[in-house]
Amino acid sequence: MTDQTSPDIIYTKVDEAPELASASLLPIIQRFAQAAGVSVGTKDISLAGRILATFPEALSAEQVQSDDLAELGKLVKTAEANVIKLPNISASVPQLVAAVKELQSQGYAIPDYPETPETAAEKETRARYDSIKGSAVNPVLREGNSDRRAAKAVKAFAQANPHRMGVWAADSKTRVSSMQGGDFFSNEASATLSADATARIVLTATDGAEAVLKDGVAFPAGTVVDATFMSAKALDAFLENEIASTKQDGTLFSLHMKATMMKVSDPIIFGHAVKAFLAPVFEQFGDELAALGVNPNSGLGDLLERVKDHAGIMAAIDAVMADRPPMYMVDSDRGITNLHVPSDVIIDASMPALIRAGGKGWGPDGKEHDANCVIPDNSYAPVYDETIAYFKETGALDPATAGTVQNIGLMAQKAEEYGSHPTTFEIPSDGVVRMVLEDGTVLHEHSVEAGDIWRSASSRKAPIEDWVMLAIDRQRAEGCEAIFWLDADRAHDAELIKYVIPVLEAKGVADKFKIMAPRAATRATLETIRKGENSIAITGNVLRDYLTDLFPILELATSAKMLSIVKLMQGGGLFETGAGGSAPKHVQQLVEENHLRWDSLGEFCALGESFMFLADARGNAKARVLGEAVEAATQGILDHGRSPGRKVGQPDNRDSHYWFARYWAEALAAQTDDTDLAAHFAPLAASLAEGEAAIVAELAAVRGNPADLGGYYHADPAKVAAVMRPSATLNGIIG
Repeated sequence: MTDQTSPDIIYTKVDEAPELASASLLPIIQRFAQAAGVSVGTKDISLAGRILATFPEALSAEQVQSDDLAELGKLVKTAEANVIKLPNISASVPQLVAAVKELQSQGYAIPDYPETPETAAEKETRARYDSIKGSAVNPVLREGNSDRRAAKAVKAFAQANPHRMGVWAADSKTRVSSMQGGDFFSNEASATLSADATARIVLTATDGAEAVLKDGVAFPAGTVVDATFMSAKALDAFLENEIASTKQDGTLFSLHMKATMMKVSDPIIFGHAVKAFLAPVFEQFGDELAALGVNPNSGLGDLLERVKDHAGIMAAIDAVMADRPPMYMVDSDRGITNLHVPSDVIIDASMPALIRAGGKGWGPDGKEHDANCVIPDNSYAPVYDETIAYFKETGALDPATAGTVQNIGLMAQKAEEYGSHPTTFEIPSDGVVRMVLEDGTVLHEHSVEAGDIWRSASSRKAPIEDWVMLAIDRQRAEGCEAIFWLDADRAHDAELIKYVIPVLEAKGVADKFKIMAPRAATRATLETIRKGENSIAITGNVLRDYLTDLFPILELATSAKMLSIVKLMQGGGLFETGAGGSAPKHVQQLVEENHLRWDSLGEFCALGESFMFLADARGNAKARVLGEAVEAATQGILDHGRSPGRKVGQPDNRDSHYWFARYWAEALAAQTDDTDLAAHFAPLAASLAEGEAAIVAELAAVRGNPADLGGYYHADPAKVAAVMRPSATLNGIIG
């Protein structure tokens, strides 16, 4: 049981634009919740907060930070959990290093991140930092499966106010390229355990020497355990071929990865791409680059910074770049390429954006061009390949008439946590990797070569069965098409299907569902929503991540406005507020122009659900009234066009919070279910309405000038409050 004095709702402290927005929105939430006897507290899961919590011995007594992620990890395993989870940084190495440097500059005596650890102390420090990298937060908090969909008000608004879509041409050269062998997909093996088991992962080198890569990996009975690897030689050959074919096609070379979440595998694959693109440079200057500390996994940007004073290397790079195909650009104005920083291009955001734009990406000339979308592993690349093929045939989707795709995602208890899992390794030598159970049974075995990437993941029985039941409940509620995106010819999916079919048959609903491989499911779903009908995509964890960006970006222009509910398996609730992929650019604009275009609509949707959940879980009728009024306020934001504008001079995130507070107060004052609450909020609503002119003017007055936050990863709370709450009138009303 949790401490009963803990807050009723936990609002997570995160990073970048979502956290800046919280400085404005959270005081409003706490003020309103207090009237219903609901306490709203915070827990720090930001990158900086997690770094500080990891090295308490390096800090002074005043600097020590509690391990809030660990505390939340315990809370979500209870029925009392009610957590609103904003998007946090899933750190790549460059982000982690930058955060460490910033904290050190602020007086926190934490150790440097050891790029090449040698001593035992350095290796221990590296291991502690590595526990923070990638998707370290989500697996801890997601003790339930995912129910993600567009809120009805958001979908209706998108249809009434359709966003611009790029034009798809039948002769578009844009394509998806993936490995046709030697990748994770082709090498996958999977098995379901009949009894509890503990495994160790052992590499036996060609000379017979054994190295235990991981020991004591425990699984309960019924767990689906996978293992696979990607061949480094096959990857390099594939990349070399695609660079050449891209140049021949006259398109942009674009690599689409998830180096933030897949924290072990994808940075390595990214590094192979950097090295392949600059192959002649590495061949000529390999020793010099190594001496300068160049690690291709850290990206082209880090490489260029390290070699900028070495004229010979720079000249060689310039010559190679001139001979290569033009590259997909993250920021063509600043010369930031697709290969500059591993965390800059995230597949679940970059591919939908390119597809929405008619298959176009920005080139180094500042113009849009067709692109070769390089997605090395073939596990889910067919989803994007089929989407592109479909739109070439039919033209772009019409957001005004399109139906919607909901998602039920398997993710509880670290299901399918591939690249973020501690059982992913870059193989140090040729040999055989075996996963061996304690009774000597060899569960999985692969012959590997030095540099190959071997990985294992698992999905437990209880989460799988819970996932199927959640899908049944959602299909019953919606009455629409429902598809399990599972490939009977893929090892892992075949094991999941063995769970899915018996549950559907036992519940008498097998005829309500289809089971289709991802490529076929993609086309079927696109055809359904083009007709204005709805579909439920029931997927594993990684595909959940991809589809809950792909379809919302096509339907709504953004995935940040999705309703994301995690029904925790012990009865609690986790309410996620959408994606944070565009957050860095938002912060940059705020610092330069004091304009924050972050849209808090996802937070509004999650807040309403959190109050409604609290009402049911605690029998708090006032919380239900607050939740219903949140929905009315959210509708008001949409109906009256109160969402943030993109450019300085337009209303921004802070304006939208004023309007949200006003519409929320007005809805509460007008409701008839709780006269005490109505009486309480009537004067507040009146004050917010009477103060409109002053509040809007005070918010507008600060825009256009640089803003000082006192830090990027670890901003100064007082400075952030001053920037994000600049209206004295509004602050006086809210308190």
